[in-house]
Amino acid sequence: MLITNVTTLAIRCPECGALEFHNLSRFALSGRGKLQISCSCGAFLLGIVNRSAGSYWLQIPCIFCETKHIREISGVRLWGKEVIYLNCPESGLELGFIGKYEEVKELAESLDSGIESLIDELGYDEYFNNSEIMHEVMQSLQEIADNGGLYCQCGNTHIEVDVYLDRLELHCKECDSINIVYAETEEDLNVIQQVDTIELTQHGFRCLDSFSNNNSKLAKKTRRKRNRHS
Repeated sequence: MLITNVTTLAIRCPECGALEFHNLSRFALSGRGKLQISCSCGAFLLGIVNRSAGSYWLQIPCIFCETKHIREISGVRLWGKEVIYLNCPESGLELGFIGKYEEVKELAESLDSGIESLIDELGYDEYFNNSEIMHEVMQSLQEIADNGGLYCQCGNTHIEVDVYLDRLELHCKECDSINIVYAETEEDLNVIQQVDTIELTQHGFRCLDSFSNNNSKLAKKTRRKRNRHS
């Protein structure tokens, strides 16, 4: 089996939802005995502890269980050629991958649809007023977040999302601002598909549909993105 000194982690942040890629160095880990990977938003993504000779513990945050799963893995596997699938043991949801960059990058595309597939399997479609629109709106919001287009005026980029029957509520914990994104009709879907930036108003409360009509804080895709510090 081919052993490498550097491997790649691909994982979606359970807090901000961003898809993150990080290099894991065998030498950095051997020097400290443990390694912690964090998202650009500051959230915990992965912990690795050198448990014993040739064995490691992986600590993986789970967006489904809202806890951390512990998995033991051999050094031969961790630094080997084959991809390691990081799954939730309760739901089977794929949380991330470790392996060669080219392979995990391709596999990471499935993380976009993993949560939606789980919703289908658990029968949550009946929970939403319009499940098809809700899923499309969630996907559009995820694309905006992945491209760095979801943030608050206060400077916080760690925006939490609460899901309801007919809408998504975006919440900034730093200044307590809220932005509502409706997800019931084709018009609701059209609104979010026409934008690439959502800026929450500091200490404010707004709705995405009102932004689309009075567009001072939302950048349309047909326009060049503005510098938020300007």
